[in-house]
Amino acid sequence: MKKLLINTLPLANVNFALLLLRAGVALMMLTHGYPKLMHLLSGEPITFPAVPGLGVTLSFVLTVFAEFLCSILVLLGLGTRLSAIPLAITMAVAAFYAHGSDPFASKEMALLYLTIFVVLALTGGGKYSVDHVLARSSSKR
Repeated sequence: MKKLLINTLPLANVNFALLLLRAGVALMMLTHGYPKLMHLLSGEPITFPAVPGLGVTLSFVLTVFAEFLCSILVLLGLGTRLSAIPLAITMAVAAFYAHGSDPFASKEMALLYLTIFVVLALTGGGKYSVDHVLARSSSKR
């Protein structure tokens, strides 16, 4: 037991942990992105906090892009590092701009997502990802 707690984890455990982290956070983020996508496609008026200089519509479209499309890419592990960047930016805007003056409890979820997406941007998708399969096949050439 002591050895398990002190030594570094085997790489297989780290890769499996990255898979769980990636899939879990992407599926949870899709529950935010899918309704926004449906709202965007419905043609109904958009009421959304506008990022200064972008306007309401572009802010909403970029949020839909991140929360829906980038979440699917993170889930698959396809372009994980690049796909995590728009998600991290979206969560930073949500935490520090949209909920900037709110109490910590209101921005806690956005900060948690932000932390996870920054970790994924730094680590990539791991062995159990499309990124790994593509890298392995290109190195065989």
